Amino acid sequence: MSGRPTLTPEPKRILDLARRDKAAATRALGELSIESQVALVCEAPVRRREELLALVPCPEQVIPRIPEGELCFTVKAVGLADAPWLLAYATPAQVVACIDLDGWSGLLPDREAMDGWIDALAETGPEPFIRSVQALDPEVVVMYLRHRILVVQKPDEKEGWDPPEGAQTLDGQFYFAARSEGDDVAAIIKLLDGLFTQDYWTYFRMMQAAIWELDSNNEEWALRWRTGRLEDMGFPPWDEAVNIYRFMDVDERAAIPEGEHPLDVGEWHLPLYIPQLPSAADSSALIFQTIPLLEDSERRSAFYAFVAIANKLAVADRMKLSDAEFAPRAIEKTAHFISSGLAHIASAHGIEAVDVLRRVSLERLFRVGANLDPERARA
Repeated sequence: MSGRPTLTPEPKRILDLARRDKAAATRALGELSIESQVALVCEAPVRRREELLALVPCPEQVIPRIPEGELCFTVKAVGLADAPWLLAYATPAQVVACIDLDGWSGLLPDREAMDGWIDALAETGPEPFIRSVQALDPEVVVMYLRHRILVVQKPDEKEGWDPPEGAQTLDGQFYFAARSEGDDVAAIIKLLDGLFTQDYWTYFRMMQAAIWELDSNNEEWALRWRTGRLEDMGFPPWDEAVNIYRFMDVDERAAIPEGEHPLDVGEWHLPLYIPQLPSAADSSALIFQTIPLLEDSERRSAFYAFVAIANKLAVADRMKLSDAEFAPRAIEKTAHFISSGLAHIASAHGIEAVDVLRRVSLERLFRVGANLDPERARA
């Protein structure tokens, strides 16, 4: 699979039409089903998706159906400063996934990235902003507040107490001020004001937490929740994912384990738009030449098994999951090593590659291929 997507015929036709007649392009999009409009957007390169989304007649129906990862790629391509209109239509689950994918660097929160997302959400409008904030883990919100503002609570003894210089208050009880001189806290004011008027107890809990809670505890718990959600999307923890590169003895590499059911794989939610794997017609990889030879149900299982390995590889190789390029890179590398392992076992036993797929799991085939060429695997 190419590492850089190109404009497919249908998105190109709509965008070319839009240059001549935007109304006609909007009508053409409106003639498609919502599912087809979503597919059209996801098939376009990320840098062109905003143009298509600006043309769809009902973005409030299309944007919530875009897979979480694809929405993250799209927003980053648009730029967070220009993306609030897109995020206004996003579901809370999409917003949480975007920050899960882009707001962390390894096992640590990327404070600047988190701040950028929440600041962009603040521009979506009062209702979608508070809806998004309420969907986020409380620990993430507290980390955001503690990174940007100093919060103090007015003591019971009122005489002789003055709030910090430049501090603001919404309730006369909690006062807050920017930690960095010149920092614009407009987004924080919108957040706190929205919580204060719509969800006072959450407001009270956030302000207390911003004063007393430890960053280390919030980071630990936020990481736990994020790890679980990433696993639901098919991205296991690094220490589990890296097992795909585990060493195999030379005499073990050609073995066909007894009793395996490699194509007994169920469907699961994909956060990326991957309607199908490359076919034999457009790929030289042996795995993509062999999967079409399977039965229909077997092909579907092989598809999900392959994507699961590509996701593990992306985590093991520490690819940035919010980078649109990670998926084609992971798929290409996964296909290479699975194909290598597939060819090795088929040759060792003198059987067809399709028969190997029915007897050996794709993860084992990948491990065989990686052990055959460890230098490339490390690279």
